[in-house]
Amino acid sequence: MMNRIFVFTIILFCLSSCSSSQKVTTEQAVAEGYAPKGSIRDMVLIYDGGTHRREVWNEELFQPYVYAPRQNAKGGDWLFDGFLFLEIFDGNRCGFASGYRPTPATKEDWIMLIDKYFTPGRSICALNDCIENAKSVCGKLPKKRKIVLSLPEPIPNQKNWGELDGKKLDFSKDEDRISACKWYIDFITERFKKVHLKNVELAGFYWLAEEATHTRTFVKHIADYIHEDKQSFYWIPYFKSDGYTTWKELGFDKAYLQPNHFFNSNIPDSRIDDACKLARQYGMSMECEFDERALNDKAPRMHAYIDGFERNHVFENTDVAYYQGGSAFYALKNGSEKDVALYYRLANIIIKRQKARR
Repeated sequence: MMNRIFVFTIILFCLSSCSSSQKVTTEQAVAEGYAPKGSIRDMVLIYDGGTHRREVWNEELFQPYVYAPRQNAKGGDWLFDGFLFLEIFDGNRCGFASGYRPTPATKEDWIMLIDKYFTPGRSICALNDCIENAKSVCGKLPKKRKIVLSLPEPIPNQKNWGELDGKKLDFSKDEDRISACKWYIDFITERFKKVHLKNVELAGFYWLAEEATHTRTFVKHIADYIHEDKQSFYWIPYFKSDGYTTWKELGFDKAYLQPNHFFNSNIPDSRIDDACKLARQYGMSMECEFDERALNDKAPRMHAYIDGFERNHVFENTDVAYYQGGSAFYALKNGSEKDVALYYRLANIIIKRQKARR
């Protein structure tokens, strides 16, 4: 009798161990493959610069992105550690990448963006001020917040972009497209140095074209130039866009894959799982997507991203970029009770991720 009990106990122990081992193995398999964590864990996209934008990115607007006030206690917790400033077109006038507007942006338009980003009291300067004042709520800033600035695409065959060193550039030639990008990288870098902002630092550049179709012949040269200055090169291709599987060969240091699920109600939630699977297959990070419609009928689709990222171990294992339309994260924080709850659902995840890296 005792032998039978002993044998039965051993069998149960083995079955339990095998089941536990199988679970761990399955979870590890789901988690493996994502891009390793980098210097920016949570990067929010700030669309700014176009004349059509309703938002004025001042200190008040940045506050819900810089920190989340604690709901049941005094103080607050730091949020996003990365801010990507970008613009895709300027009203109905010109586009900063292929396909957005018939008229390509010129050198003057490229300069205009940076002038706006470094205007005192708004954009990057306002962000710096917001962080400074948040220290009285959150305590010491763990590390400077990273700024990533977008590089417009030198649009193919454009001949009116402008001049460099007395030469009129012709974007039917790769060498001229490369020259324009190198000049702009230097221009941005110098402008950033001159403003002397104590709470933010330039971390790298973002390639605005979301596919490689028009730029694959020269973008690697841009990457090499960025790397010479020890900066990073970021990319966020859309779902299965041209070139997403070869992002490393194109020269990017970090690529976040867009699921493109939020915007079309006919796309099932399984799209998020599919995107996570592709990200693991090609060593990518992920983009979380929502906009102001999350305050209304599309709130379940924002929840679906969070659920899907949790299910696929995104938050534990890789970096995340956050597309939020114009200023949806601010709107959620200042919306209805239901909206605020959704704000804090995502904010608490970001807070946990930020605390884990300290």
